[in-house]
Amino acid sequence: MTTIEKAAPPEVLPPPVGRRVLRLPRSPKILLGLGMLLFFVLLAIFGPLVAPLDPTVITGGLLEGPSAAHLLGTTQSGQDVFSQLLVGAGNTVVVGFLAGTIATVLSVVIGVAAGYFGGLADDLLSMLTNVFLVIPGLPLLIVMAAYLPSGTGSNPFVISLVISITGWAWGARVLRAQTLSLRRRDYVASAQVIGERPLRIIGAEILPNLVAIVASSYVFTVLYAIGTYVALTFLAVVDPSHWTWGSMLFWAESQNAAQINAWWWFLPPGICIALLGTSLALVNFGIDEFINPRLRAAGLTRKAARAARAAGMPKRVRFGLTPSINRGTAR
Repeated sequence: MTTIEKAAPPEVLPPPVGRRVLRLPRSPKILLGLGMLLFFVLLAIFGPLVAPLDPTVITGGLLEGPSAAHLLGTTQSGQDVFSQLLVGAGNTVVVGFLAGTIATVLSVVIGVAAGYFGGLADDLLSMLTNVFLVIPGLPLLIVMAAYLPSGTGSNPFVISLVISITGWAWGARVLRAQTLSLRRRDYVASAQVIGERPLRIIGAEILPNLVAIVASSYVFTVLYAIGTYVALTFLAVVDPSHWTWGSMLFWAESQNAAQINAWWWFLPPGICIALLGTSLALVNFGIDEFINPRLRAAGLTRKAARAARAAGMPKRVRFGLTPSINRGTAR
């Protein structure tokens, strides 16, 4: 009589030691965006400190091209363009990030409060959000900047506060919708049943699940603030004697730099504005990959995409289906 041996249970492999729980994006576009953004942040910090000359002092010939003495030439008044670019980088980046921070705080407070408390609070805060969404932002900023007290037109905090007033509504709208969805989750209901305070529930149960959305909203708001600040300084709504990339374009346009082919005057600040906006857009794309798993395959390199297909990820994904790869058993 033969004995039937039982099949051995499948070996359960332990999780690899040292594997990171949070997988950072490896897309070249995201890495390029982070590198460019880091460069402009360092330029904003150290640029005004290493500027070779005072940007307001006449130190060279009138309207000279790039040379060893003046790397980016001089203006029609003999001012050094390279020094203006370095000093303007600090003011432009500081106002952009400061305005983005203030606007993001406003959007989190208003959007999460409206979505969690509901009722009359939701109606009033949603109405306020809709009003700021409908009002044209740039004309409102021009009117507000015209009524600023004398001497505050070059204050970075005041300008950031003015810009943030028109930049918080978009993020608040998105956060309200996400909070309405999270408010119905079981863990939020459990916290309410055991008597947790609303502020504790918002801070410990809801906000941690909104980190990626808040980060994406922050990057987009910083991009909006930089573009708005450049527009205000270019239109001379803000004091043009306060050096920014927008004020450089204002003086170049007022002196007809394009007509006299003084490309070294207006091209460097324009390129810096475009590259800074591109870096923020690429970083925002990287944050979207964390929010939406369907975008992770789009951010892979060709080599990584081939490896993912070899591991079982389909080349074309069905609509409404999010693919996943079990890397725990991969060797």
